[in-house]
Amino acid sequence: MAENKTKPTQLAPVEFIESIDHPTRRADALALLELMQRVTGWDPVMWGASIIGYGTYHYKYDSGREGEFMRTGFSPRKANMVVYIMPGYTDFSEILGRLGKHKLGKSCLYINKLADVDLDVLEELIRAGLADMEKKYPL
Repeated sequence: MAENKTKPTQLAPVEFIESIDHPTRRADALALLELMQRVTGWDPVMWGASIIGYGTYHYKYDSGREGEFMRTGFSPRKANMVVYIMPGYTDFSEILGRLGKHKLGKSCLYINKLADVDLDVLEELIRAGLADMEKKYPL
């Protein structure tokens, strides 16, 4: 049975963020670090080399694959900021319509810079994603 390759590490999220070369991406990551900790109430944890996650849940698919993963998080990548709105099966189009400039993947929100979006709406989206997770994976 395959398991998730992205696992929590001992690297401090602030140390990771401080190593980001691009000043806007670094500042945005620090802002998201604080926003997501305030919204979730959980301490940030590095998942793999570049993802900052909050909370955990245990999943088990019909295929037998199971493991632990973060409930929400983000990754300050070179091309854009990726916000993980888990699990990605709910239609958040009403909230996304008010967010601002972004692109969307299955469970990923791509933002060029935080100045492009309404942070209150982003907070609403994170809360909605967490509520959705709670329905499928109760704490």
